[in-house]
Amino acid sequence: MSRDTAKPSRSPFAFATALWKNRELLWQFTLRNVELRHKGSHLGLIWSFLNPLLMLGLYVLVLGYIFGGRFGVLPSETKADYGLGIFLGLVVFNFVSEVLGISPSLIIANPNFVKKVVFPLEILPTATVGGALFHMLVSLGLLLLSLLLFAHNPGWGIFWLPIIFLPVILLSLGLSWFISALGVFFRDVGQVMPFVTTALMWASGVFYSAQKYPAAWVYLRFNPILLAIELARDAVLWHRPLSSTHLTYLYATSAVVCYLGYTVFRRLKPAFADVL
Repeated sequence: MSRDTAKPSRSPFAFATALWKNRELLWQFTLRNVELRHKGSHLGLIWSFLNPLLMLGLYVLVLGYIFGGRFGVLPSETKADYGLGIFLGLVVFNFVSEVLGISPSLIIANPNFVKKVVFPLEILPTATVGGALFHMLVSLGLLLLSLLLFAHNPGWGIFWLPIIFLPVILLSLGLSWFISALGVFFRDVGQVMPFVTTALMWASGVFYSAQKYPAAWVYLRFNPILLAIELARDAVLWHRPLSSTHLTYLYATSAVVCYLGYTVFRRLKPAFADVL
């Protein structure tokens, strides 16, 4: 049984202190996660580029050309504009989706680390977020190349992306801590997660602009992932002023989820070894 039974710190920055203390271990496990994802495949890391491009092509073909989808924000929107809007939405959503898909079985799949006395289990969910962040940066690089290819000038809006993506990282980190801890005690969490991620995709405005539908916007505006996608599109694609209210809500919600997720993980961690 793990001997790390200390009560979680009340400081809201306790998780940052713990991660900085174990930064070298975190880096090693992040690299391990990236390598394991493509281990045994002939193309290896090339799949990090191919997968988002293939999915983008599929969605644009079906939703853009067959169903005639449009965001309806730009006055002369082209299929390329629609494709870039989808791609940016997928960059954000796929990052969160990857974390949610792995987290339920994260602790269960590593019982040897649970039984180690001094191993900081908080590293496992954090390294999962780090691996997903690597793939998000790859997709973001492809997006920037696509913008240049289609003669879109992101302008100064490109510098807003780190500010917009930071709370998404914090949100995913908190969710990973919470879901990985919950998955130890309730194995059904992993079974329901595919439905949750699919529902989240349609509720996050990946393929549409939620503000076009006032009846849905009343409820969807509280989804921080949707707000992050809308803010990123405003900054890079649509060159509209960013909503300070939405950005503030995004940061506040993400900070609360991150803190609560870390607190729950720390409180449940002493019981992991008994369950496994």
